[in-house]
Amino acid sequence: MKRTPLNSSKLRQAGPSPVAARRRTREEHSQETAQDYVELIAALIAETGEARAIDLARRLGVTHVTVSRTVQRLQRVGYVTAQPYRSIFLTDAGRKLAKESRRRHEVVFEFLKSLGIPETVAQSDAEGIEHHVSPETLAAFREHLGGALAGKRER
Repeated sequence: MKRTPLNSSKLRQAGPSPVAARRRTREEHSQETAQDYVELIAALIAETGEARAIDLARRLGVTHVTVSRTVQRLQRVGYVTAQPYRSIFLTDAGRKLAKESRRRHEVVFEFLKSLGIPETVAQSDAEGIEHHVSPETLAAFREHLGGALAGKRER
């Protein structure tokens, strides 16, 4: 049986290989915690003027030890600065990641609401989807929404 070779344009149209898709998912999972933490740190700073480990632990439903270890990892990758028993601060890279994460969340949330999904369900679902949505899918969500996000202020 003779096989017909696929040209590269057909491969691109077919999408990523299963291996590439799994790799992308693993990379997204590794960023998920970082995104959740920097987004919450930014929100706490905006709400109260500071982000403390105890507040992160309460909001995330994890232990203080878990927060400490995660904050140490975030320091190593350059997203936060922190000292023992002090507030946690975002670096420029951390602020950028928090802003991008917040925007993705808002687009996914608004898209789900536009489909008629109740707000509480859309909020919960957006929390998971935001970490895995591709730039192409996010662009399609934005296109579907049209000007619906135009009135949203930047955070």
